[in-house]
Amino acid sequence: MYEWFISFRYLRARHKQRFISLISLISVAGITVGVMALIVVLAVYSGFTDGLRDQILGINSHIIVQQPGGSITDYQTIREEILTVDGVTGATPYLYTQTLMSGASGGSGVILRGIDPDTASGVINLGKQMIRGSIHDLSQGPDSRVPHIILGKNLAEELQVRVGDKVRLISSSGPLTPMGIIPKIKTCKISGIFESGMYEYDSSLAYMTLADVQAFLESGDIAHGIEAAVKEDELNQADHVARKIADRINAVRETPLIAKDWMSMNRNLFAAFKLEKIGMFICLTLIILVAALNIISALIMVVMEKEKDIAILKSMGATSRSIMKIFFFQGLVIAFSGTILGVVGGLGLCELLSRYKFIELPSNVYPMSTLPIKVLPMDVGIVAVAAILITLAATIYPSWKAAQVHPGEVLA
Repeated sequence: MYEWFISFRYLRARHKQRFISLISLISVAGITVGVMALIVVLAVYSGFTDGLRDQILGINSHIIVQQPGGSITDYQTIREEILTVDGVTGATPYLYTQTLMSGASGGSGVILRGIDPDTASGVINLGKQMIRGSIHDLSQGPDSRVPHIILGKNLAEELQVRVGDKVRLISSSGPLTPMGIIPKIKTCKISGIFESGMYEYDSSLAYMTLADVQAFLESGDIAHGIEAAVKEDELNQADHVARKIADRINAVRETPLIAKDWMSMNRNLFAAFKLEKIGMFICLTLIILVAALNIISALIMVVMEKEKDIAILKSMGATSRSIMKIFFFQGLVIAFSGTILGVVGGLGLCELLSRYKFIELPSNVYPMSTLPIKVLPMDVGIVAVAAILITLAATIYPSWKAAQVHPGEVLA
């Protein structure tokens, strides 16, 4: 195909065309930078979303079963019923309350969660997040009169306590006396410290056994809800499993229960991330669009420079379609060159950021300590296709303009 041969000849820089070739190089560089930026930014958004999801699910379960406006008394029976639902891998009851905790250096408000250590390890990732002690230490204390408690890392640092120290839980819902309400105070021994990676959890969350929290609240044998876990391959179908759980339980129960999945409980958060990702894609695509405008100007100048050559080719029998191909192939080479360089550079930069993690994030602001990276093949494919299509669209007008050259007018 002589069109390819002539296109490559026009791309080579000659003395009179070096400025045009410089514009072409700038266009390639613009496409490369745009594609690199898009790949890296989309990888960061994907990594941040997945990392946040994993950390949220590390503390919370995939599905929560609750009774609206009340507590559950027959939670053990309901737990066994939930385990019979297809797709459920574990279930555990929980009880929570807000209280005050005082340590060596003062006090702090905490969220106290009561769990069953034997069944909770199959539902939440607390066991994997322990940096001191074990989740089973909650129910294996040598002194049964002093309940054991697990604190978050930042909470322990704020109170200046460590494993083996004692803290006091203070609840305002104490007995009413002629002197007023007397707060309930419970001394607990720290048996472990966990780190989830999320500052909000590590600075305000504490765990005790379900029985110890029930005794502290004097609530009796109740639970606020039951947490359930689903199979890893059905994580994105947790809403379907939640509906099956609700249907199974409410079919044999007078008081209806509700089952909420992790997607519905965090819908606004992840919808915001998705919207920001789309907005960033549109904004960074403008970089590629600017490079495409440079291609238009470069090809138009080539057409003006090569009007006599085009006229001679047409007088020798070249069709308007062939002339369009010559300049279209020039844009095609620029498009693929910039896109390939951008994809290689973007993937290489993502690999460096993922392997060496030299960009650190403040833990009290972001839920991750380093910049998260996750490259999705679909994102890379969309970026590459979009860059090529935008660039090729920019070559249509100059190619059409070249095909409209009349040999008689130019050679006259």
